[in-house]
Amino acid sequence: MRDISLHILDIAENALRAGASLIEIDVTIDDGQDLLQVRVQDNGCGMSGEMMQKVRDPFTTSRETRHVGLGIPLLCAGCERTGRGVSISSAKGRGTSLTAEYAFSHIDRPPIGDIAETLFALTAMNPGVDFVLTAKRNGTFVFDTREVKQTLQGVPVTSPEVSAFLNGYLKEGTEQVFGGSNI
Repeated sequence: MRDISLHILDIAENALRAGASLIEIDVTIDDGQDLLQVRVQDNGCGMSGEMMQKVRDPFTTSRETRHVGLGIPLLCAGCERTGRGVSISSAKGRGTSLTAEYAFSHIDRPPIGDIAETLFALTAMNPGVDFVLTAKRNGTFVFDTREVKQTLQGVPVTSPEVSAFLNGYLKEGTEQVFGGSNI
């Protein structure tokens, strides 16, 4: 995958297939630690111990339509190229948490990509699921669909006016924190 936001999308899609109703995404850049950390946590069905043993294998997937799952192996390889790695914890019935770490200044670190667009697409395409984005670098930006839905008082997040607002709000918030959408 060409950027980190696409990895986030892939992991979130895995969580959606696992029946998650809440997906929390934290993206933190710590310049002092030379660290870019992405954490995705969900409340889906979780993975069995057997699946946890195989999750990094590209020939393991829970999908029935194909027998290859490259998302997590590619994510692991990308993190390892920068001298960092991926940790995954999961329990059946409790959900999954994945943390990916990159050396931020490493030449092999992929660009972050358009995290705002990724969150907007996830929100628009899955209005019954709640998403929380926490972005940290120069300040903190938090986007929580539970708060948005409460404020909207029944107006769907998919309505054109709300969609346009959310798209702009996500772009503005992530640009303020990260200083650009594709660093």
